Amino acid sequence: MTAHGFRAMATTLLNESGKWNPDAIERALAHGDTDKVRAAYHRGAHWDERVAMVQWWSDHLDHLRKGGDVMRIADWKDD
Repeated sequence: MTAHGFRAMATTLLNESGKWNPDAIERALAHGDTDKVRAAYHRGAHWDERVAMVQWWSDHLDHLRKGGDVMRIADWKDD
């Protein structure tokens, strides 16, 4: 697993949850605006949603750490 792999996993799970605005997800995962001037002054975009999203993500990871909903790779079968 690489840092980019963790980012890919996070964006996939966050988007598939259906709970979050895709723009908030990308902003939280450091995909900045291509307009550098706008990006310099637009740091607070989706702030409240991003705070809620990282709390949800933290709760999700805590749940997995405690053994919930974890599927062993050896048990996974491609249908």
